[in-house]
Amino acid sequence: MEPLLTLVERPDAVGTTEPIFTPEEIASGVRRVREHAHIVADATGRRLGLVLGPRPAGEIVGTLPPLYPEWLGGRTFCEAHGVRFPYVAGEMANGIATTRMVMEMARAEMLGFFGAGGLGFSQAASAVRELATELAGLSNWGVNLIHSPHEPELEYRVAKLLLRHGVPCVSASAFMDLTPAVVLCSAAGLRRDGDGRIVRRRRIFTKISRPEVAEKFLSPAPQGMLRRLVERGELTAEEAELAARVPVAEDITVESDSGGHTDNRPLGSLLPRILLLRDELTRRFGYAQAVRIGAAGGLGTPQGVAAAFALGAAYVVTGSVNQVATEAGISAEAKAMLAEADIGDVTMAPAADMFELGVKLQVLRRGTMFAPRARQLYEAYQAHASLEELPQPLRVKLEREVLRAPIEEVWAATREFWQQRDPAELTRAEADPKHHMALVFRWYLGNSSRWAITGDTARRTDYQIWCGPAMGAFNRWTAGSFLAEPANRSVVQIALNLLEGAAVTTRAHQLRTYGVPVPASAFVFTPRRLA
Repeated sequence: MEPLLTLVERPDAVGTTEPIFTPEEIASGVRRVREHAHIVADATGRRLGLVLGPRPAGEIVGTLPPLYPEWLGGRTFCEAHGVRFPYVAGEMANGIATTRMVMEMARAEMLGFFGAGGLGFSQAASAVRELATELAGLSNWGVNLIHSPHEPELEYRVAKLLLRHGVPCVSASAFMDLTPAVVLCSAAGLRRDGDGRIVRRRRIFTKISRPEVAEKFLSPAPQGMLRRLVERGELTAEEAELAARVPVAEDITVESDSGGHTDNRPLGSLLPRILLLRDELTRRFGYAQAVRIGAAGGLGTPQGVAAAFALGAAYVVTGSVNQVATEAGISAEAKAMLAEADIGDVTMAPAADMFELGVKLQVLRRGTMFAPRARQLYEAYQAHASLEELPQPLRVKLEREVLRAPIEEVWAATREFWQQRDPAELTRAEADPKHHMALVFRWYLGNSSRWAITGDTARRTDYQIWCGPAMGAFNRWTAGSFLAEPANRSVVQIALNLLEGAAVTTRAHQLRTYGVPVPASAFVFTPRRLA
């Protein structure tokens, strides 16, 4: 494989590399990850150093082979998806993960998912058609299928859309249980090849943060759900029979403390738990091959990426940091706010799509009042049965400080939105005053993310920007470097620098385990332009 970065060597007079022993030389040598690293002792036998390149004459303590970023994860992941790098740009909702971002990732031999979550059906359909046309013949791209508990028909329509256009990868996110939509995506097109092996038409990813949810996707689809899909003519009897022999998803992304929907769990605890569960279910169901387990959440630096691979992740998924990429579908104002964040500048707030269930997501706190204002709406929803029951002082406060419009005006806009998207919501609101109130309050939560996307400066303090602590770590790592400039922050440059730095961090750790006195500076990788 061609190197991503050519580093300067130190050949001696006869074309070999001299031993290096000083901290500065060792730190420089660590970055030359694509060369053999031979550990040698000095004349006293008490100090260890390095010889890089060809094997030197004399005794050596040990040798490390060349290390490429391509080799950090699971080779089966790269082979299965036709990619060079075990790296995925995740599906930031509302089209923030744009079609352009997905195309750039695919052409760089990585994998990207379009953020269809939160979009109307026509918007999602337009994006899927564009991707299917532009990336025809490629299998390393995909589209998000987000769980929509209040819009199951939309969820199912999107699933059918993905099947109709032959989307090669589907990323199921925010699911708390299996639904007909995700099972259909998993089972449709299953067949046996000439050797009797079960072959999938598309590959299902899912993001999870709870073992009980992971178990559902690591298991075969429920028989009852498969039977109903057969009865409806959505699956053949053969597809249903084969679906009972394979897991619903082939790639499980363990999502730790991330932006958006998250349980804020540490990767170091969660990933090993899911790896053990995967192994247990592989034995129980007798799968021919193990499900691949990836890592997401908190991955904003090379050290974080290296740690995820060291824990056993087959691949990594980035999210928050890609919002500052040039291809991200979010306003310049929102990107500037993200660029100022530190790791503590995030907080939890009610989620628009699961407002009534009390589900929360992680958002940017610095520079925006969205989170406390959204919490005010949820507290009012919990405490009262209808808009009419809101105490007048509270109603005035919400209209003046949060909605910034009379409730009647907000309801008119809400009614128009649902009339086009799903009129059944309006029918339900007429019969249920509390649901009526929820739709009004969700108007604010839904629009706050759109204001951030469009850059509505009049509502800047209401911007809802999904963000995890990875953003703050990324900002500190890139400060003063090539990636500090907004124009240089392409999604591919972010990915290549994270991977290159992860390889350097991994090599530094490897050498340290051999007893080489690796200085702290060797674990630091400064971003630069990579090709």
